[in-house]
Amino acid sequence: MNGFACKASFSASDFFFAGLAMPKPTNNMLGLAMTPANVMQIPGLNTLGVSMARVDFGSGGLNPPHTHPRGTKILFVLYGELDVGFITTANLLVSMTIKQGDIFTFPKGLVHFQINNGKKPAAAIAAFNSQNPGVQAIAATLFAAMPPVSDGVLSKAFQISNQEVDAIKSKLAG
Repeated sequence: MNGFACKASFSASDFFFAGLAMPKPTNNMLGLAMTPANVMQIPGLNTLGVSMARVDFGSGGLNPPHTHPRGTKILFVLYGELDVGFITTANLLVSMTIKQGDIFTFPKGLVHFQINNGKKPAAAIAAFNSQNPGVQAIAATLFAAMPPVSDGVLSKAFQISNQEVDAIKSKLAG
């Protein structure tokens, strides 16, 4: 089945969401606020294969390296300026700076990021060709997994000490 079981009854509110209109606070470790508008917020998207999100960036805000395993993303800058990029399967970085009104596309499943290197806030709207594209943040996936990935695996993969692995894990825990 593509999506959830269909509801026996529905209303106009199943096809409505007002959550993308206003910026959200970015006063956190990453300087980022993400507001999804997918099938979880809009049940009427079930099986339709589309969704959106609003991404608010404080000055220096980072949407850290992540993937969307079930969807391609197209990002439209509402205001501000973002440095964006993705890494191909041949480990080639494809990146550029985009500004208000610009669009950049991130292919399905590839690791990508956005950062606001400006002194003012920035915001963007992301659109996906999936009702629920999913997200897998690389650092959290590796260093905050439960049960944890062994220090030996992570220290060897990243060529760092077990103490450095533990320090990273402690910052990403919770």
